Amino acid sequence: MRRSCLTPSVLLALACLLPPVAAPAADGESSCLEAGRWTVLGSDGLRAGAEQSAVMEMVAGRDVVLLGEQHDDVDHHRWQLQTLAALHARRPDLVIGFEMFPRRVQPVLDRWVAGELSEQQFLKQVEWSEVWSMPAELYLPLFHFARINKVPMLALNIDQSLIRKVAKSGWNGVPDAERGGVGSAAAPSPSYVDMLYDVHRQHARMRAGDGNESTREDEAFRNFVDAQLVWDRAMAEALAEARGGAQPPLMVGIMGSGHVRFGHGVAHQLRDLGVAEVGLLLPVAATASCSEFVAGLADAVFAIQETVREPAPPPRLGVSLEEHKDGVRIAQVSEGSLAARTGLRTDDVIVEAAGTPLKRSTTLVSLVRAQPPGTWLPIKLKRADETLEVIVRFPSVN
Repeated sequence: MRRSCLTPSVLLALACLLPPVAAPAADGESSCLEAGRWTVLGSDGLRAGAEQSAVMEMVAGRDVVLLGEQHDDVDHHRWQLQTLAALHARRPDLVIGFEMFPRRVQPVLDRWVAGELSEQQFLKQVEWSEVWSMPAELYLPLFHFARINKVPMLALNIDQSLIRKVAKSGWNGVPDAERGGVGSAAAPSPSYVDMLYDVHRQHARMRAGDGNESTREDEAFRNFVDAQLVWDRAMAEALAEARGGAQPPLMVGIMGSGHVRFGHGVAHQLRDLGVAEVGLLLPVAATASCSEFVAGLADAVFAIQETVREPAPPPRLGVSLEEHKDGVRIAQVSEGSLAARTGLRTDDVIVEAAGTPLKRSTTLVSLVRAQPPGTWLPIKLKRADETLEVIVRFPSVN
């Protein structure tokens, strides 16, 4: 499966740096999956193929079912839609929780399901382009499924500002009044800490070069773990709280696979909250090696065939450029272009892109053309008397 991520913050580090679930088989390794079929993972590590009806029957009686994803993979979202439909057929009392929304926009989700908002109004009011970095087109089929079936949508996440505070100062460094109502997380398992350390080490290398080697004792790593735990805890608390009542609904969580795998993340926090019956379902590459599938990874995995895709056209900002003494001046912004959607304006002077000072327009053009789909390009610009930093988000090609 594809994975292209460039993230300037800790917020998507786990999603971007974890290997896909699961990696394609290397030369000499064999795959044991059949595209379009489920495989159940037994507690003893044995694997057995299963029909979708059997898998749905296995998890539909759970308290919560978590559906993982690689955020920028359209096939993962198609699989989620298929799985939601199958679960809804067995459990009409469904509630769908989404990692993509902070809790404060819950009233907007309610109005969307009630049919009171257009797509454009919905995406604007949930602040999609500011809160979530992925194209809305990847998720809209899921949102429409909830709307046409009158299935409640639940905002699981917290504001990014809280994650940044924890990543900077640790959980104990954030005052109670600034914790957004999130409780203290259960201590992570040693294997989860091991996984997070691998992610953090990769992230540190990306930011500071291969010569920067973090250790488990570093304050930055401890804060990184705290940030991940508060993220997991917040989503678990939202799912657990929404189960209230004499006949709790089936809660389904849509979230990155890093929060699902091995039950380390959200499932671990749910168990600490007294929600014991949690189903874990993951989409995987049909070409993955058998060795990737070990006991505890998930209850079942669904094998997805790699889709043949057209070559992506070279990225374009949609601007006319002129040389300027301070950098590169934007002479014109094309209507509806990536630059326009990013908020770039005529007469903006771009002084830096991806950390590279700009003196010639050809340098910026080369940086843009080299940008893979689904990645971010941080730029610094001068606008009148202000110096601004903005992120150009290049859409995924699916």
